[in-house]
Amino acid sequence: MDKGLIAIGAALAVMTGTTTAIGEANVAKQAVESIGKNPDAADKLRSMAIVGAAISETCAIYGMLVAFLIIFVLGK
Repeated sequence: MDKGLIAIGAALAVMTGTTTAIGEANVAKQAVESIGKNPDAADKLRSMAIVGAAISETCAIYGMLVAFLIIFVLGK
């Protein structure tokens, strides 16, 4: 298989990390705004934001795994 296509496929798979980072930043922004509006709910908002970030982080890890598989399995 052509090495260029393999590199493009791996780059697209790694791009999930970029979109995950944007999503996590949005979650953090909304959590900070919500805590600013309602400081009494800070504990609940903080725990929900951490859980949401952890769940979305798995998407980035799977994207990296797919990129490694594309490079090392198809790149032979």
